[in-house]
Amino acid sequence: MYNAAFDASGSLERAENTRLIVQISCVATLGGFLFGFDSGVINGTVDGLKQAFHSTAAGIGFEVASMLLGCAVGAFFAGRAADYQGRRTVLIAAAMLFLLSALGAGAAPGVVFFVAARLTGGFAVGAASVIAPAYIAEVAPARYRGRLATMQQVAIISGLFCAFLSNYLLARAAGASTAALWLGQDAWRWMFWMQVLPATLFLVSLTFIPESPRFLVMRKREAEARAVLVRLYGEEIARTKLGEIGSSLAQDRHRPRLSDLVDKATHRLRPIVWVGIGLAVLQQLVGINVVFYYGAVLWQAVGFSESDALLINVVSGALSIAACLVTVALVDRIGRKPLLWVGSLGMAVSLALVVWAFAQAHVDAAGKLALPPSAGTLALVAANVYVVFFNMSWGPVMWVMLGEMFPNQIRGSSLAVSGAAQWIANFAITISFPLLLVGIGLAPTYAIYAVAAALSTVFVLCCVKETRGRELEQM
Repeated sequence: MYNAAFDASGSLERAENTRLIVQISCVATLGGFLFGFDSGVINGTVDGLKQAFHSTAAGIGFEVASMLLGCAVGAFFAGRAADYQGRRTVLIAAAMLFLLSALGAGAAPGVVFFVAARLTGGFAVGAASVIAPAYIAEVAPARYRGRLATMQQVAIISGLFCAFLSNYLLARAAGASTAALWLGQDAWRWMFWMQVLPATLFLVSLTFIPESPRFLVMRKREAEARAVLVRLYGEEIARTKLGEIGSSLAQDRHRPRLSDLVDKATHRLRPIVWVGIGLAVLQQLVGINVVFYYGAVLWQAVGFSESDALLINVVSGALSIAACLVTVALVDRIGRKPLLWVGSLGMAVSLALVVWAFAQAHVDAAGKLALPPSAGTLALVAANVYVVFFNMSWGPVMWVMLGEMFPNQIRGSSLAVSGAAQWIANFAITISFPLLLVGIGLAPTYAIYAVAAALSTVFVLCCVKETRGRELEQM
């Protein structure tokens, strides 16, 4: 059923099928849910990996971070493949890889097999991370595109939350993550196998949504694009949008290629691509995935039990979802840039408080790190405030902007480069954390992330331009 609205003259102003657009966006965001689940599930399995594979600190760092190498590769090639095979086709391939990864990681008999399974999951996460928000941006109207694209981050955090909750419940049912659960298999293996359920739902759901109309126009399949646009917007607006999309591509209708990212006049990378890379990298340099990947280890390191540490992760996940919902309400009202700026400032302050609290840590009689009660409370509160600020700003808004800020002709290639940069930065932060923890300690490590958060404030003010309310053809 179409939702129609008329202006004062009685002419049709909009007639989009809002229900269909929302349904399509929800299917695409299942990729974000799996992105979050695959990223978060590792959090509760570290002890199991240590026991099963006899891993050292460096080994654990690589086992946790190995997926991120796959993410960088997946993001790069997915952006390019999406320009040749289509957005939906790439998402279907990602769903299949999610299934293989979940089955393989849980069944892994050794490190090599486990890393191969996590790399496979990384290809899927990388692809979903860049293509899902781009797909949503290409089907949604500008007036609420930000809200729908922000739902991608809600889905990511929901995936993280469900992974944390699943890990907690499975470990509690077994007695510990390393204890046997069903069919004689350890609980940490079942943590990976739980992902089979949402991966199957994602794969099936993708068969019911259409291809992106902007991709179809780019591939000169105008009749198919028009049919999709009619379903989305109605006959009159479909005709107008088809013309606008065609006009945006008319001056340069060759197949998209990486060289399009270079300005022909200056022979340098286009400034908009550098901004995309900056957004992608800074999102990781603030250290958010240290909390997501190593949260259980972190809280155990400062005196919490495994059960309490896993429960803290659940609380952080719930707060993250609430913060993302705030962004859903605000992103199309106040814009992207104000949310990024406020988030940067909030993260810098809360991380500084975390640094101060961790600086109070001492080694107890048992040889373990411990925090004084007041410092422990401060660390817990400040870390969760930091998570809230991230998830109401850089978490969702970075993906919103990457999906919409690039011109049609270079969107796939720009996403490929920016997405790869994001996952390389993620890998560097993740693999370095255990080494930094041993080498310089908790407080100095978090000080690095606090400085990055402060720098992100300057980057937003100086380099980021607002995209709220602009059609993709105006970018």
